[in-house]
Amino acid sequence: GLNFIDLMVRQGNIDNPPKTPLVPGFECSGIVEALGDSVKGFEIGDRVMAFVNYNAWAEVVCTPVEFVYKIPDDMSFSEAAAFPMNFVTAYMMLFEVANLREGMSVLVHSAGGGVGQAVAQLCSTIPNVTVFGTASSFKHEAIKNSVTHLFDRNADYVQEIKRISTDGVDIVLDCLCGENTGKGLSLLKPLGTYILYGSSNMVTGETKSFFSFAKSWWQVEKVNPIKLYEENKVIAGFSLLNLLFKQNRGGLIKGVMDKLLNLYNNKKIKPVVDSLWALEEVKEAMQRIHDRGNIGKLILDVEKAPTPLVS
Repeated sequence: GLNFIDLMVRQGNIDNPPKTPLVPGFECSGIVEALGDSVKGFEIGDRVMAFVNYNAWAEVVCTPVEFVYKIPDDMSFSEAAAFPMNFVTAYMMLFEVANLREGMSVLVHSAGGGVGQAVAQLCSTIPNVTVFGTASSFKHEAIKNSVTHLFDRNADYVQEIKRISTDGVDIVLDCLCGENTGKGLSLLKPLGTYILYGSSNMVTGETKSFFSFAKSWWQVEKVNPIKLYEENKVIAGFSLLNLLFKQNRGGLIKGVMDKLLNLYNNKKIKPVVDSLWALEEVKEAMQRIHDRGNIGKLILDVEKAPTPLVS
């Protein structure tokens, strides 16, 4: 699976970036080739998907058994590689952090991306949830049925949302950071929850620009705890990778995966795969995410031959 966090790793826009050379990637699917001596519950030949602390973009991957899950019979390998990061992130934010319930409203940015589409699908499993989404205008036709109200990412979505819902929304999921942080907080209803789960506005052009990076941070409205208390607002952060690999919550994530696979088996959710790319095409695949051209998830497929360039 190819995720926006991989672009941030490439540019060094993360805390403690690893030393090069390294193999990127945090999720994959495949067939079990070998087992550790004490591993129970899996056999050689099983179809599985897994979280990996780097090194997922490879033909052979090794990861602790607690991060590995069996793939349902009717799920393809590409769907499985698109499943763990997006759906666990979306589920944890909606149900574990923000406590989504019937009749609530949610604002999600990048509604056409992998997490955005997972959020929209999970919201549809709860009655009467209103989903406000922002996305590039060229994606609107393809994703208009997945959200209740769709806005151009460059439009003044704050006024549009307030026109539809005068008192704002219950949950804001922000993967952009920068100036959207203040906008998101201003849209929260009393007892509403704002969750920052990424900072894709930090990813700049081909090289890392310190000035654009700093500009994004300076646009973040300084959060005043007294104001939060007076306005009854909740502000939260969510990092699935830290939860898995630094805070040892693999058991919690396994419980969430069990619920998600149950939803998949009951045809309530289904990963959206944008496109498959050969490993040699990783530069072009990353560019597609950088340009926000994708609808759903990009997958690196080790068996795919590069597409010949048309002269």
